[in-house]
Amino acid sequence: MSSTRRIPFVDLVSEQSLLGKEIEKAISDVLNEGSFTLGSYVRKFEEEFASFCGVDYAVGVGSGTDALHLALRALGVGPGDEVITVPNTFIATVEAIIMSGARPVFVDIGKDTYLMDVSQLEGAITEKTKAIIPVHLYGQPADMGDICRIAAEHDLKVVEDACQAHGASIGGVRTGSFGDAACFSFYPSKNLGGIGDGGVVVTNSKDVSDRIVRLRNHGEQGKYNHVEPGFCSRLHGIQAAVLRVKLKHLDRWNKARRYNARIYDLLFEDTPIVRPLCRDSNDHVYHLYVIRVGNRDGLKQHLANLNIETGIHYPVPLHMHKWLKEYGYSKGDFPVTEMMADDILSLPMFPELKESDIERVVAEVVNFSLNGSKVA
Repeated sequence: MSSTRRIPFVDLVSEQSLLGKEIEKAISDVLNEGSFTLGSYVRKFEEEFASFCGVDYAVGVGSGTDALHLALRALGVGPGDEVITVPNTFIATVEAIIMSGARPVFVDIGKDTYLMDVSQLEGAITEKTKAIIPVHLYGQPADMGDICRIAAEHDLKVVEDACQAHGASIGGVRTGSFGDAACFSFYPSKNLGGIGDGGVVVTNSKDVSDRIVRLRNHGEQGKYNHVEPGFCSRLHGIQAAVLRVKLKHLDRWNKARRYNARIYDLLFEDTPIVRPLCRDSNDHVYHLYVIRVGNRDGLKQHLANLNIETGIHYPVPLHMHKWLKEYGYSKGDFPVTEMMADDILSLPMFPELKESDIERVVAEVVNFSLNGSKVA
């Protein structure tokens, strides 16, 4: 029956099948050349992705987490430093800070966009602060104008966590080109996803680029000339070849995501559902379409019973994870983030999502919410 047909949260199979021949040829080319780790396909992808972002350099690495970690190290962040970010993000953001030897410092988010509340940023800066990581969450850029202004006033580095914002922009300027460095993930479910893990750091600094090139490959500068301790975090040739194929389609896919988000927005008008707010100057790419609802867990189960898949990004704020208690945070420290964590629900979102499926999802969400489940 159509009413029980599965609506996936994300559909990676459709994307791959639409590009099947192109992807197969790209993989075959790599296999025939034998350029499996780094190599010509990685170099070509780095050049193309740097151009896409409007920056001078791109360095492929093993994952988005590695990109954040190595970017911080390349910018001189280390033990004794503090790095400011938000508690409403994936754990990798804070893992990277800790792996660099620094201390994570959180500021709360805004209730309207779920992004860093810039009005609280200066209050978190101390003499130990070395960098800021604004997170372009769910596909929407953070307020980079004010963030970069404050960073410049305090001589701080800025690393954009753009792992969910491939192709997003502010006033026509792409994410990745605002900070001292920016980091993207190519995890398969991203707007630009590979067929496994992968990541990249983009920057306009040759020094930063050169340092990450060394760090990703055991600190090597020339064959067997290891000038510093490094890591094994190299983008693979097959991943780069697949990403080159997909990059050509990314703008079209992002346009489809925005179209789907617009349908959601229109259908949710005049309902109890709190929709995501997109700033007028932002070009949101809707990696996720996140609403706020009352009785979120009940709604999630209701939709699951109807074969409609959803997600929660993220159910536990970072400062409330047990292993982060050593940094002195506790429940109540970031009330907006904590409130959002109880209410947010991510609905199905991918370029190939059918309008009829969106209509079905919205109808079920609204019907459930009208039965007495509203947000505060």
